Amino acid sequence: MSISSRFAVGIHILALIDLNKEGTSSSEFLASSVNTNSAVIRKIMGMLKKAGLVEVHPGIAGAKLAKKLSEITLLDVYKAVSVVQEKELFSVHDNPNPKCPVGRNIQNTIEPLFTAAQLAMEKVLGSLTLEDVVKDIVNKEKKIKC
Repeated sequence: MSISSRFAVGIHILALIDLNKEGTSSSEFLASSVNTNSAVIRKIMGMLKKAGLVEVHPGIAGAKLAKKLSEITLLDVYKAVSVVQEKELFSVHDNPNPKCPVGRNIQNTIEPLFTAAQLAMEKVLGSLTLEDVVKDIVNKEKKIKC
């Protein structure tokens, strides 16, 4: 099982909105790039709007970023699209056998390890911005063109 694709789609949406500044970033346009249904895009856009990352207005096609690229971290996007609840990236199974030494101790042993791993991941995401992502996309496109 992997982290919800909403995170990757959220990054995709925000990067495309920035790169399409001169055009209209409607849910249909965004959906064509993500290759999904526009209803999925509207749902994620609602999450991004609630987090203050995009501006959208009902009945008016298009969206724009509510902040500069350099001010939006990947952690902001991660949290905006509700990938996981805080400190719950990794789940611990319920009801291990208390009569077994492993079952009796496994949760208390691995929960701090899982918390440390999640915090490390969030630290990395907090150090990267949407500007980093967009610059990389632009650089890759420059290399591909003849």
